[in-house]
Amino acid sequence: MFLVTGATGNVGAELVAALAGAGTPVRALVRRPDVALPDGAEAAVGDLNDPGSLTDALKGVEGVFLMSGYADMPGMLAKARDAGVRRIVLLSGGSAELADLDNAVSRYMTLSERAVRESGLDRTFLRPRAFMSNALRWLPQLREGDTVRAQFPDVAAACVDPADIAAVAARALAGGHEGRTYELTGPVALRPAEQVAVLAEVLGRDLEFVGLSNDETRAELEASMPREYVDAFWDFYVDGTLDEATVHPAVPDVTGRPARTFAQWATAHADAFR
Repeated sequence: MFLVTGATGNVGAELVAALAGAGTPVRALVRRPDVALPDGAEAAVGDLNDPGSLTDALKGVEGVFLMSGYADMPGMLAKARDAGVRRIVLLSGGSAELADLDNAVSRYMTLSERAVRESGLDRTFLRPRAFMSNALRWLPQLREGDTVRAQFPDVAAACVDPADIAAVAARALAGGHEGRTYELTGPVALRPAEQVAVLAEVLGRDLEFVGLSNDETRAELEASMPREYVDAFWDFYVDGTLDEATVHPAVPDVTGRPARTFAQWATAHADAFR
């Protein structure tokens, strides 16, 4: 039995579906018992910020797909170890490699990886770069018209399909990847304007791209998130501390098939944009 945390998120939902579809016993950690899940998946109500709430969720579990950044990672991991869990597959991110504790994003990923290392459990770290599903943030604009205004227009990223992250996670949960750290990317780096051009072709729409200035970008970010996270993204994308453009081979190496392209992702999710 595997426990999937973040089970309704971009990666977690894909992982639950993949495991259930393969007939693998899977339990989804959710906050409400009435959440719709794929056939074959069972729900367990719990909160990662409250390790005491995880007793039932961890019963009979061999491996846990774990999200980063919860308040008491050591306590949660101790709870898992005491319950008989053997393996943790941690969804981290590329900024963990920086180990910059002054950067809010790098800090929580670095500390999460550190807690898993110190837990004594077998572990695999997944460090995806930007998600292809981040393009869904343009939905409100696309519903209003054909102009897409995007932040950090000069930053190219080898975005990865969340389904590919889930495919790697499923294999890591099954064992044989202990001690490995996988940098997960798509097959090519694209700038936002190039992503919009792909969406235009997939949707059959004449879309216009407008890149936001740094001032406009900071104003948008500060309106939607705490200042420390704005500063973190500024470090990554304006000051250039985080490499998002390099393509890594982990997805094909682990899954045995090519990483999906942005065009494939957009085609599969085209209805969401209409």
